[in-house]
Amino acid sequence: MSHSIKASLSSSEALISEFIAMGSGLVSRNRYYYGFFSTAIKLPPGYTSGVVVAFYLSNADVYPHNHDEIDFELLGHEKRKDWILQTNMYGNGSVSIGREEKFRLWFDPTADFHEYSVIWNNHHIVFMVDNIPVREVQHTGAISPAYPSKPMSIYATIWDGSEWATHGGKYPVNYNYAPFAASLGKMEMSGCIFNGNATVVVHSCSSSSSPSSLDPVDGQDFVVLSKQQTQGLQWARKTLMIYSYCKDNGRFKVLPAECTNPK
Repeated sequence: MSHSIKASLSSSEALISEFIAMGSGLVSRNRYYYGFFSTAIKLPPGYTSGVVVAFYLSNADVYPHNHDEIDFELLGHEKRKDWILQTNMYGNGSVSIGREEKFRLWFDPTADFHEYSVIWNNHHIVFMVDNIPVREVQHTGAISPAYPSKPMSIYATIWDGSEWATHGGKYPVNYNYAPFAASLGKMEMSGCIFNGNATVVVHSCSSSSSPSSLDPVDGQDFVVLSKQQTQGLQWARKTLMIYSYCKDNGRFKVLPAECTNPK
C-alpha cells in the first residue's frame, strides 16, 4: 500500500478494527436484524476531494452475491468544507439500481462532531442528521424486493473514492494534502442482535406484543415519524437535497417502481 487514509476512531462499544485497501475502518462484533444505529463524526478539514467517510450497514461478507446495505456516505469535495452527504440502500443484491440521494449540509462538518443515524425496521428506513430526518424509505410493496431484509453488521470507514466520488473521478484524492483524519465519537447500536441461522429472516424480534414506544423495532417513536420529524424531513428535502435517483430520467429509461408507484 503506497498511501493510506488515516482515521482517528473511538467508540462506546468494543469494535474490531480492520484495514481495507487505501483506507481503514471498523466493524461491529455483532450483526443486527433491525434497530437504531448512530455515530458522531467529525470530518477531515481542507482539500478532501475523493475522500469518502462512510457509516453503513452491510452483510456483503455473508451474502457476496445477494447482499443488503444501508449507507451514509460523506463525500469530500474540491471546494473547502463543501462536503456532500449521500444516502443509499440495496436489498437482496439489487446493486444494479443505485438508490442514491444527495444533500448539502447546513453546517461545517469539519468544525465539530455531528450525529448520523439510521432507523431500520420492517416499517421503514430513516436517515437522520443531528436527529433531523433527511430521507425516509417506507417499506411498501413497490420497494419490497429491494428492501434490506437480512442481518447486517455496522461499519465505519474512510477510503479513497477517487473513481466515482467527485464528478465521476474528475477530482481524485490529492495525497499532498494527506493524512486525512476522521474522528468518531459517541456510537449507539440498539437493535436485535443476530445469534441464529443466517438463512432465517424475521420481520420483528421485539420481546413484547406491546413494545415500549422507545423499542427501535416496533416502538411507536420508531415506526412513524412525528409531526416535528415530518416537518424536518420536508425542510431537508426541499432546501438541501440536490439529487434523487427518482428524478433522474436521463439515467433510467424506466424509473424504479417505487418512484412511480410508492404503494
